[in-house]
Amino acid sequence: MNFRPLVTAIFFAAGIALAQAPQQQSGPSSFTVGGDVSTPLTLSADDMAKMPREKVFVPDQDGTNIEYEGVPLREIMKRAGAPLGNQLRGKALASYILVKAHDGYQVVFTLGELDSEFANENILVADKRDGKPLFGYQGPFRLVVEKDHAGARSVRMLESIEFIRLQK
Repeated sequence: MNFRPLVTAIFFAAGIALAQAPQQQSGPSSFTVGGDVSTPLTLSADDMAKMPREKVFVPDQDGTNIEYEGVPLREIMKRAGAPLGNQLRGKALASYILVKAHDGYQVVFTLGELDSEFANENILVADKRDGKPLFGYQGPFRLVVEKDHAGARSVRMLESIEFIRLQK
């Protein structure tokens, strides 16, 4: 019995299966803002579209500037009731924001980094890259830090933002 056609067919089918592009993982269709805030939020793409928007340019690994568009993190935290501006004094300065991704990645920001009285950071929760919605492992939401040259605090597949006070 000649098994050559059968073996050839099996290898051919396996080759096609392996050549298929894997499905890209995507983050949740909304993200939460919680912790020690007066107004916890769950924000979707529709919610984000109704908020004030900005654009930033961030270089990728090869130095090409990429345009990201989204809502400033300070605006989101302000809507959630985090202390900013004149409220960011004393014990409020002993607070931080923990940002979590769908894949488990986490980064930390101080409230001072969001407040224009303390720092000139432009941090966005982006939902567009070069004018197109973020997709796959990029989105649908991504935290982007304009002046973070290493990119280590950029969070793809944003899942949650939590406000944490170190002192009560």
